[in-house]
Amino acid sequence: MHISPVYSEIIDFIAAGTTPQNLVDFSPSEKAKERMADLIHREKTTGLTSEETAELNHCLQLEHLMRLAKSRAIHYLKNE
Repeated sequence: MHISPVYSEIIDFIAAGTTPQNLVDFSPSEKAKERMADLIHREKTTGLTSEETAELNHCLQLEHLMRLAKSRAIHYLKNE
């Protein structure tokens, strides 16, 4: 199975351990952002392969998960 660069970044981030502040500060690399932008653009224009559609859907799920985790981390930081 091919693991997208976006997935790899999140996996590495989680595997290295984190703190609430590190989670709040996390931002994907420019390469990952460009990949997502490319997939979204091509989805709207020329279309994607089934593998690319799956990659995009997984990355969007990861983005949602990270937003929820960042929100929770902000809550933890405010209540320290």
